[in-house]
Amino acid sequence: MSQPCVNIGMVGHVDHGKTTLVRSLSGVWTDKHSEELKRGISIRLGYADTTLMKCPTCPEPRCYSVKKECPHCGAKTEQVRTISFVDSPGHETLMATMLSGAAIMDGAILVIAANEECPQPQTKEHLMALDIIGIKNVVIVQNKIDLVNRKDVIENYKQIKDFVKGTVAENAPIIPISAQQDINIDALIGAMEKVIPAPTYKLDKEARMLIARSFDINRPGLPIDQISGGVIGGTLTEGTLKAGDDLEIKPGRKVESEGAIHWDPIHTRVTGIIAGTTPVDEATPGGLLAVGTELDPDLTKSDSLTGQVAGKPGTLPSTNHSFTLRLKLLDRVVGVDDEGEIGQIKTSEPLMLNAGTATTVGIVTSAREDVAEVNLKRPVCADIGSMVAISRRIGSRWRLIGIRVIED
Repeated sequence: MSQPCVNIGMVGHVDHGKTTLVRSLSGVWTDKHSEELKRGISIRLGYADTTLMKCPTCPEPRCYSVKKECPHCGAKTEQVRTISFVDSPGHETLMATMLSGAAIMDGAILVIAANEECPQPQTKEHLMALDIIGIKNVVIVQNKIDLVNRKDVIENYKQIKDFVKGTVAENAPIIPISAQQDINIDALIGAMEKVIPAPTYKLDKEARMLIARSFDINRPGLPIDQISGGVIGGTLTEGTLKAGDDLEIKPGRKVESEGAIHWDPIHTRVTGIIAGTTPVDEATPGGLLAVGTELDPDLTKSDSLTGQVAGKPGTLPSTNHSFTLRLKLLDRVVGVDDEGEIGQIKTSEPLMLNAGTATTVGIVTSAREDVAEVNLKRPVCADIGSMVAISRRIGSRWRLIGIRVIED
């Protein structure tokens, strides 16, 4: 398997078949956490890689598969490219996790179940997130066609077309499939090849990695001389990374001293890199990576470094404890039954902010027309000009209401 060259998000309402579709395409069931298995939903971001294959003799789209032999004619297939899937949770309480995943997506598959009316609340919310974050390359999957009759599939298709009018997905192809029965997977791969190209990356820049997961890979009771350093997972947005490189991680570690709190950058060294399941000597942007380090694994356990940024020491943006943000709010709240108007941002209002893979809460200290100043409860490392998704507490849930640009 070659190194993945693109990250494709799997988004949509809860229980519409996102994780099942990832398994159909990659063979990997991304729900691995015990609570996910118990409840039957995705809670954390899931990841899986697959290599898309093409038969040299069959016509499109029948030529596409993920198998080494063509399922139609038996010919040996050829590699097209390797991709990484980012499987986002669809439950309304986990929107912050979805937004963190969106930060590392180059394109998205919007999964809509044919056996439910369209749109469902988080179908709306996820599509709106793709729209305002700027993910333009979208394929729509009309899943579970095996559970409804032809008339209902056509009616659901019309609902989808009406739903996506005026959005980033207005002209996206709609592929009817059954992920459970592996129906029309070849047509889906063909659409992905046409609609979601690999981005052009800046390899001449210093390495910049957005951290989406972090792990302690050691078994309990392991002898101290056999303990491996902590692992960070995420994606390179630019530059290259190889074993032996020095790394700086920001904001870093929270330190409390004499009643004051500050954040110290963490410094470590790369010990190894795995792209998918394959160790690589050098990693390039595109796809998802697991990077072994010399860090104390206690620093990386339980995703404790999620949302941080890694790169060559001295090259990362400053750590921000406050932002001045230029606002771009939606017209109405999405993802709820009563889609009321957003209204103005107010001083002292708490807001959930997603910058890159980081999620934090900011308290508005000043609000005027389209500009707001916020103090962050947890600092983030982000460039001036970066996009920040903003959510407001409505009832008992955080709801996406707009996007902001960091000015200083």
